[in-house]
Amino acid sequence: MAIQLSVSVRNARLDAIESTVGTSAVLKIRTTSAPADCATADAGTVLATIALPSDWMDAAASGSKAKSAGAWTDASADATGTAAHFRLYASDGTTCHAQGTVTATGGGGDMTVDNVSIAIGQTVTVTGFTFTDGNP
Repeated sequence: MAIQLSVSVRNARLDAIESTVGTSAVLKIRTTSAPADCATADAGTVLATIALPSDWMDAAASGSKAKSAGAWTDASADATGTAAHFRLYASDGTTCHAQGTVTATGGGGDMTVDNVSIAIGQTVTVTGFTFTDGNP
């Protein structure tokens, strides 16, 4: 039998993510596939950089934790390209704590944005992002 965790334990693990990353997290949306893991060097061109709000995730509930209601927006994209992955960093902008795929809203990526075809200077908005901690 696989180990089963209570919802409260799963929620605590999820809330620990936000505590560990910190209150001044930085999100970078990039081109190309994500590197093998967060310990691997950055890959792709940075298209958008977003300084997340100090309380960037809602409290975990029912084994999931969604982005806070505040806007996750870059008012002026850094470069032109197609968004493919994101990396979530501590406030230093270099210590990676999470990464995943990026798709347009409804596309099923780990994170969704309003438009994956990004042009330098355009506004980029994250429309969906949720961590889920399920039992095996």
